[in-house]
Amino acid sequence: MSRTEAPPLPEPLRVPVADSHTHLDMQDATVEEGLARAAAVNVTTVVQVGCDVAGSRWAAETAAAHPNVHAAVALHPNEAPRIVHGDPDGWSRQGAREAGGTAALHEALAEIDALAALDPVRGVGETGLDYFRTGPEGMAAQEESFRAHIEIAKRRGKALVIHDRDAHADVLRILADAGAPERTVFHCYSGDAEMARICADAGYFMSFAGNVTFKNARPLRDALAVAPTELVLVETDAPFLTPAPYRGRPNAPYLIPVTLRAMAEVKGLDEDTLAEAVADNTARAFDY
Repeated sequence: MSRTEAPPLPEPLRVPVADSHTHLDMQDATVEEGLARAAAVNVTTVVQVGCDVAGSRWAAETAAAHPNVHAAVALHPNEAPRIVHGDPDGWSRQGAREAGGTAALHEALAEIDALAALDPVRGVGETGLDYFRTGPEGMAAQEESFRAHIEIAKRRGKALVIHDRDAHADVLRILADAGAPERTVFHCYSGDAEMARICADAGYFMSFAGNVTFKNARPLRDALAVAPTELVLVETDAPFLTPAPYRGRPNAPYLIPVTLRAMAEVKGLDEDTLAEAVADNTARAFDY
């Protein structure tokens, strides 16, 4: 089986659900093909997430053109230090870039703020902190950007979509310090059960991706087990994090049923009950 070959369509869900976080612009199919394939398995809504100014513009335009697509707009946590410090040696794998300083960051944030005012845009994100790919020299830029996104989400009345990689304590600290928006979503939740309890107490949504199915993901499954069902979402983060048994092959919204069924097993729920909850939760989280 080729690693590049798309996995087959799973058995359709009986209850329609949403993919709370996807990147259609990074997938092989056209938007129309991707949405049709998803609809064929009863994944009827997707949240298209931007990671930089251009991607956020594209997300807003795509959501405006498709009623079943909602947009989230942001500078990814790794994008902020790229804007400020540039990328002379290609660490980001995004091509060389000149340093723009904080002025360039503020200019990019102003553009995100303007996009966040649009009606098809239901979220501000993915924003947060990423200590995996960005070293200590990028932390100040990440934190400034994260705080600015929190402020934009609150002012525009949109959901905050958080990317948290190897930075749990600082993400929770900044949210508590800045005051989290009314609706906050931990995309691709990566904390343990203890953190899930902290998120639940704060009313944060936790969105689980295909990595919850991986053999070595016991801590994630433990977190899902204690996460209140009314705060749980499902996502692909496609084209990344393809669920087992298709790990390593391209992901897309039509694979949501594979992850949702694995999640239902962990929660001890039948798939229809979890699908209904997830559909309701996603609509509440993104206010559509």
